Amino acid sequence: MVQKLAPHVELPKRFYKTVSVAPNGAGFGVLLDGKPVKTPKGAGLIGPTKALADLLAAEWDAQTTHIDMTTMAAVRLAFTAIDFIPGARTAVAAEVARYAGSDALCYFAEGPTALLERQVSHWGPVLEWAETELDLHFARATSIAYRDQPVETLLRAAKLAEAESDFSLAALAHATSLFGSAVLAFALLRDQFTGEEALALSRLDEAFQQEQWGVDDEAAERTANMRAEARMLERWLRALEV
Repeated sequence: MVQKLAPHVELPKRFYKTVSVAPNGAGFGVLLDGKPVKTPKGAGLIGPTKALADLLAAEWDAQTTHIDMTTMAAVRLAFTAIDFIPGARTAVAAEVARYAGSDALCYFAEGPTALLERQVSHWGPVLEWAETELDLHFARATSIAYRDQPVETLLRAAKLAEAESDFSLAALAHATSLFGSAVLAFALLRDQFTGEEALALSRLDEAFQQEQWGVDDEAAERTANMRAEARMLERWLRALEV
């Protein structure tokens, strides 16, 4: 859901000295040397809360000699929220529901017993929370074979997603993709977990395997990048609450 960048692009030099935030309409805009930042489609980079705008401004201010958008996950997500989400809300909500249809938390291991017990003790309460708090009822499987979820659950997931603001929906969709789980994305949205806690729950299987066989450098780097994304999403969602 975060906008992707073309590879091997020469980085532009940092052309501004100061970064600031100022009220702009119903939100707060990010300014570079007093001039408003624009999205790729020419809209103003305006956050709905000052805390969110401060998060975006911090990424601009962290740039050194060059501007590296790969290090600006919150800004890229804001571009998505502003340029893309308003015209695609139903489609984005449907994508969240699609993930719910094969939610990672619904697929329990056949073995070994230690992994299954870990999944049951950690995932079971989250699925119970989804049933109680979100009225999302999931069928559970004990294998990797696909299992259909109730149509009512998928419709409910789409409805819940589409009810969110553009900025919340952008984060929800990105979290769903990151975790492979709409349930965990909704739980992060509702402040049930930190970003790192939600990510840890999403990768119980992988972590278990790494405990048995070790971690190579590529896997460690991938996990570190995912943790950074999860932390950003947590900060993003909490900033929207201020």
